[in-house]
Amino acid sequence: MSPQTPDDGAEVSADGVPTVYDLADGCSLDDVERGEYYRATVNGVVAYGVFVDLTEGLSGLVHESNLLGTYDVGDELLVELSEVREDGDVSFEEVELADYETERVDAGESVAIADLEDAVGSTVTLDGEVVQIKQTGGPTIFHVRDESGVVPCAAFEEAGVRAYPEIELDDVVRLTGRVEMREAAVQIEVDSLERYEGEAADETRERLDDALEEYAEPNAVEPMVEWEAFEKLRPDLERVARRLREAVLEGRPIRMRHHADGDGLCASVPLQLALERFISEHHHDPDAPRHLLKRLPSKAPFYEMEDVTRDLNFALENRKRHGQKLPMLLMLDNGSTEEDTPAYRNLAHYDVPIVVVDHHHPDPDAVGPLVDEHVNPYLHDEDYRITTGMMSVELARMIDPSLTDELGHVPAVAGLADRSQAEVMDEFIDLAAEKGYSEADLRDVGEALDYATFWLKYNDGRELINDALNVACDDRERHEELVEFLASRAERDVDKQLDAAMSHVEHERLDNDAHLYRIDVENYAHRFTYPAPGKTTGEIHDRKVEETGDPVITIGYGPDFAVLRSDGVRLDIPEMVEELVDEIDGGGVSGGGHLVVGSIKFVEGMREEVISALVEKMADAELDEDLAATLPDE
Repeated sequence: MSPQTPDDGAEVSADGVPTVYDLADGCSLDDVERGEYYRATVNGVVAYGVFVDLTEGLSGLVHESNLLGTYDVGDELLVELSEVREDGDVSFEEVELADYETERVDAGESVAIADLEDAVGSTVTLDGEVVQIKQTGGPTIFHVRDESGVVPCAAFEEAGVRAYPEIELDDVVRLTGRVEMREAAVQIEVDSLERYEGEAADETRERLDDALEEYAEPNAVEPMVEWEAFEKLRPDLERVARRLREAVLEGRPIRMRHHADGDGLCASVPLQLALERFISEHHHDPDAPRHLLKRLPSKAPFYEMEDVTRDLNFALENRKRHGQKLPMLLMLDNGSTEEDTPAYRNLAHYDVPIVVVDHHHPDPDAVGPLVDEHVNPYLHDEDYRITTGMMSVELARMIDPSLTDELGHVPAVAGLADRSQAEVMDEFIDLAAEKGYSEADLRDVGEALDYATFWLKYNDGRELINDALNVACDDRERHEELVEFLASRAERDVDKQLDAAMSHVEHERLDNDAHLYRIDVENYAHRFTYPAPGKTTGEIHDRKVEETGDPVITIGYGPDFAVLRSDGVRLDIPEMVEELVDEIDGGGVSGGGHLVVGSIKFVEGMREEVISALVEKMADAELDEDLAATLPDE
């Protein structure tokens, strides 16, 4: 039989040859028209003809009278729709074409993830990248991202059995399925899932990456107050905002580590809220904010090996159990010093990007090669007066500008909690006054945060902290009552601690005419209660500054640590620590901090030698009126 020429109704290409359609799984009879040609596969041979599949769900009979040859199961042929009977049976005729072009037909309309809510009940086609693969006791859940968001896609092989085992994390795929609502959220029920290869994969990935770069661009926001010193850090913060938004869009979890004090909470809570809202906006899984973001307080002012071991183990378990990517680590109000580097080197064995936003005196040579982004005012010839909370509020606004009004009081709380004395503190306090906060109110909020986080220990205390800071809090009266209670309890406990400790404070006058006060907080202060040794030392220091009106240095020490505070004296504690490391063999000295506040550790047997050497350096330190009444808490 000679090759067929196309019927009048058949689609013809620009070259004048007929088109043969290759139907994707998920296509139905609605996608087939009379007079058009289709690729088919034989799925059964009977005496009166062959049964063929156009897709997994679309089959029919080619009667022997309409066959041009003989076929076995698995053979391919070209067919044309012949008849659809009332009972739903479909019959085809074989065609033979001398020349033709093949066109792929996807099931359903190609729809962006952002528009899926308008396509509920429809079959759609989606090109995207697999960002998570989670095996449940029922279906396999593939989380797929396109240019506009991330959606969970459920594929069922059999209960608890991995569907499409050839599909792996980060694959670029074409997916077809029906859009459904599951627990008030969009989900796609997968009909077919294919991995792109070669040039098609490269083109699709390039398109996705270009769109991700556009969506990740941070919002341009005006600063809450005009501050020339802060503007030096703005480009760094914009890069961090972009990295965080990229992580969300890529489906990469974020583990947020922050110092467990007022400034650390003023940094982390606004960012947590901004990122959760951004996650909810771009992920159709209602549990995505909980699964993709963890806020974790750290007691030490650096990243301890205990913390990194927990974080890494948690991340590896989530990768295995839930098919997640390894997380991004976001360090807030710590992470800038040499003490952080052992933990960072531990993470270097894995794909864990590290982003640091901190205002402690940094060691950029040690930290820089190990982190992806490092924001710190010292890197721009500024100092700790630009607190991490102040920076992070601006960072949160770059991610979600709608938070601006809700965060108006937070920079002032951060500055007062960390004794910033920045030149714009009055402007921050005025901004908070517009929300009904006096300076005394702001100090109480900071005290309440310190008190609550002390008792929470390693728990993030999400709802309690949100209410204390009045961020994502729906009841201003409850916030005020909670702050009054926590702040008054903190004041009571501080008074109780100082009643016990003040008579044990030792005093001497140094050669530079500064007052030096020392106390053994291990033996002459209540242990395991509020305030902790660092804050106890700070409270003693504040009283001595107020009492003398002169330059003051205070040391609170225990068996293997010392907490340092100064007022009106340029100590440069990080530099002193470096010198002690070199000068005292076997001292095991480590530590750091700011110019006027810090902490050090040493081996217990070398305490007297370390503290004596430290005092000698303090006696040589320069007095500096510009550093008076600048007492940031560690």
